[in-house]
Amino acid sequence: MTVITDNFHRNPPPGFLPFDPAGPIRFYSRHLPHWRQYGTTYFVTFRLDDALPPETLKELKTLQEQFDREFPGQRSSQQWEEYARKVTQVAEVSLDKGYGACHFSDPANAKTLADALQFYHTTQCEVSCLVVMPNHAHAIMKPMAGFELEDTLKLIKGYSAREVNKRRGATGSIWEQESYDRIIRDTQHLENVVRYIGRNGLRAGLPEHKFFRWICPKWQAAGWDFD
Repeated sequence: MTVITDNFHRNPPPGFLPFDPAGPIRFYSRHLPHWRQYGTTYFVTFRLDDALPPETLKELKTLQEQFDREFPGQRSSQQWEEYARKVTQVAEVSLDKGYGACHFSDPANAKTLADALQFYHTTQCEVSCLVVMPNHAHAIMKPMAGFELEDTLKLIKGYSAREVNKRRGATGSIWEQESYDRIIRDTQHLENVVRYIGRNGLRAGLPEHKFFRWICPKWQAAGWDFD
């Protein structure tokens, strides 16, 4: 395996492997682009199905229609990347405003989701860092050999939805089906992601009991932490 180095001063945390530009990549798309590379680490965002207000959904639909008009047929990786950047930027600004039912503002529900993320940490997908916000979550995840990121996310979403529905006496899906994920490029990118996750709750103006954040103790011992 190619060893990737960069100019960032901090040593990478245990188990972290960045994007390898010389390595093989798989790609697929639905509404969003998804790149897959064996052994690498991802920054993942997933949200509740009612987390975006109608005006934001309309803006996202306009972006998609514009993308389809400008780049019909086969799209380059750069074109997909730019489109994904715009979609993420629009969605992130809106998510932090706390629209929708915000099931995870309930500490019991937030713990359920955090526990579900950590449950697969030693079996399917290393989860090294996470924050659970009222209507969405971010995590740093690295699938283990033989497991796909989207399959583990499906299990996490399914379990947490069932538990949340039990508490509110309801049934049905609570999650937006598609998640956004991006391969972390290098330790500088990782530093930015850890900082973003660590500050998400405070940046959104939430009191500490309205969000839950966690980072792997092994990463903390290696000098990687929120603060």
